Amino acid sequence: MRRNRGKKPEHQIRIAKERILILFDEAAKMVKEDSALANRYVALARKIGMRYNVRLPTNLKRKVCKYCKAFLQPGVTSSVRLKNGCVRVKCFNCNKMIFYPLRQRDK
Repeated sequence: MRRNRGKKPEHQIRIAKERILILFDEAAKMVKEDSALANRYVALARKIGMRYNVRLPTNLKRKVCKYCKAFLQPGVTSSVRLKNGCVRVKCFNCNKMIFYPLRQRDK
């Protein structure tokens, strides 16, 4: 009989997704007061995602620096600029630039 190795039960995956959303909401609330605590919440959310093999949604993934894994809040820990058809995000923690393409609209 074959076992279902590596696959977590559906209810555990659902709970993991809820916890990830809660941690990102708490990080957004705490970033102005204590950015280290907000970064800790993001690290915990990423660990939960890796443990239960849950991908972060794109909107949450863009709130984390690719290089230093810090929480990015525009105006507080990052700056956002639009230039040449792409979104440019600068992390104030590591001073790296992250580029995201803008979708082209049909003309």
